[in-house]
Amino acid sequence: MKNTLKLSTYRNMLEKKAEEVRQSMSAQKAAQVVARLDVPSDEGDLSQQHHEEWIFLNRNTIDMKLLREISDALRRMENGTYGVCPECEEPISAKRLDAVPWARYCVTCQEAIAARIAAGELENEFQEADR
Repeated sequence: MKNTLKLSTYRNMLEKKAEEVRQSMSAQKAAQVVARLDVPSDEGDLSQQHHEEWIFLNRNTIDMKLLREISDALRRMENGTYGVCPECEEPISAKRLDAVPWARYCVTCQEAIAARIAAGELENEFQEADR
């Protein structure tokens, strides 16, 4: 029962975070549309507008990645694999899941994967998995 209660808590955390991200994306989109209504009057304004669009696109990309990770975590809950690291097949610590409920890997494996990516030994497939 305790495990079911904890799983329900994580599900609620994930769903709340997904809603926050969606709302943030909507607010960013609205701000971008409003900003676009202004016609740049010179190259400096145009440059500023392009820079703001670049920031918006990067934030949107990060938000979309987070939404995919949250969706994947919810899917793992349904499949019964939530909270188990697919690399070492050990349970992911409650402390890690409390901090990052969409975590796919335990801290040790996540650090090893990040180090391999940084060293160029591994494609960035782990960060873009299940697109």
